[in-house]
Amino acid sequence: MNQTCLIIGASHAAAAFVTGLRQDGWEGKIQVVGEEPYIPYHRPPLSKALLAGEKKLEDIFIRPAEVYKKAGVEFLLGVRAEAIDPGNKEVALGNGSTVSYDKLALTVGSRVRKVTLPGDDLDGIHYLRNYADVQKIRSYIKPGGNAVIVGGGYIGLEAAAVLKKSGMNVTVLEMMSRVLERVTAPEISGFYTRIHTEEGVQIHCGVGASGFEGEGRVQRVLCKDGSAYPADLVIIGIGILPNVELAQSAGIKVDNGILVDEYTKTSNPDIFSAGDCTSHYNTLYGRWIRLESVQNASDQGRAAASVVAGKGKPYNALPWFWSDQYDIKLQIAGLSQGYDEIIVRGDREKGRSFAAFYLKQGVIIAVDAVNKASEFMMGKRLITEKVVVDKNNLANEAINIKELIGK
Repeated sequence: MNQTCLIIGASHAAAAFVTGLRQDGWEGKIQVVGEEPYIPYHRPPLSKALLAGEKKLEDIFIRPAEVYKKAGVEFLLGVRAEAIDPGNKEVALGNGSTVSYDKLALTVGSRVRKVTLPGDDLDGIHYLRNYADVQKIRSYIKPGGNAVIVGGGYIGLEAAAVLKKSGMNVTVLEMMSRVLERVTAPEISGFYTRIHTEEGVQIHCGVGASGFEGEGRVQRVLCKDGSAYPADLVIIGIGILPNVELAQSAGIKVDNGILVDEYTKTSNPDIFSAGDCTSHYNTLYGRWIRLESVQNASDQGRAAASVVAGKGKPYNALPWFWSDQYDIKLQIAGLSQGYDEIIVRGDREKGRSFAAFYLKQGVIIAVDAVNKASEFMMGKRLITEKVVVDKNNLANEAINIKELIGK
C-alpha cells in the first residue's frame, strides 16, 4: 500500500488517530505535522501537575516516542501547515516545503481567546494552553507573590488551586455573576466558590478587567468597576477558539467548528477531522455540538482512524469531562444545557463529596460527581439508557446508586 495519510496537528486526537490506523490495518505512510517541537502530550496536567512542578514533559507524553517509531509514524515537528490544496492533495508548510497526501486528517485543536486591553503586553501576563506557557508561568511563581487569574472557568480555577498551594496570594476575577457560569449550575458554582474561599483564594464575580499597569512587568490589574489588584503574575483564561481557518480556506464547511458527519468526514470526502476543532451531531442530545474534552478528542480520533482504514463505525459517544482542584476530583458525564431540574445527592454546603443530577422532563441528561466515582459511573448508564428513577431515591445517599439502575 503506497498511500499516504497526513495528519495536521500533533494533538490528543492525533495520538489516538495514528496508533488506531496501524491497529486497523493501514499499511501506508503516516506523517504528522505539528507546530510545537514535541510529540503529542497530555494537556490536562498543564494546569495541574506540570504547573505544580510535580511532573516533567516526558512524564506527560501520551505515548512514548518508541511506540510511534515502531508504528512507522513520521513526525514533522516545529512547523506550521499554512494552506491545503485539495485539488492537488498537497499541504504547504511554513518552512517553504509541501507534503502530499491521499487521506488528510485535521486534528488541529483550539487556541486561547486573547484579550485586547491596555498593558496586555507587559511581562508576567500569560495564557495557559501549551508546555511553553507553563514553563514561562513557573518562572513567576514565588511564595508570597500576588497572582491574579482573569476568568473563573475550569482552567482558571485549576491554576488558582496550584498557585495557592505554591504559597502565592491568589485572586480570581470573573466578569460573569458566578464562576463556571457558562458550563454548570449555580449549585456547583457555589460549591467551588466555597472551596476556594476556604483555601484562601479571593474570588470576585461581576468584575471585568479593563487593563494592566506596571513598569516593564505587570504590577496591577485594573478593573471596570474602578478596583485594582496587585499582581506579580497574571493568568488569563477566558475560553478557547476552534482552529478552523486552515479548513475554511480550503473550502471545507465550518460552523462553530469543522463540520463532520458520524464517520468524522468533512465536506471533502478525503479529509477527516477530530477533536476540539470539530462540530458533530450528537443523536443522544439531538443537536450539533463542539466538545472541548480529552475524551472526545481521543475517541473521535480513534473513530476517524477506523474509517480511514476501512473499518469505520459511527461515532456518537456520551461526552464526559473532569477537573482536579485541591483534594477534589470532579467528574462530569453528559451535557447539562437545557435542564429544568437538579437533584443533589450528598452535602454540597459543608462537605466535599456529592453528586448533582441534571434532569429534563424527568429524564437524567447529565451528572456532576464530586469525589463520587460510583455516581459518575452509574450516572453514565442512567443517561445513555434513559432510565427513569424515583427522585427521592436519587437524592437519598442511604440507597446504593447501583440499585437505581434496576439491573
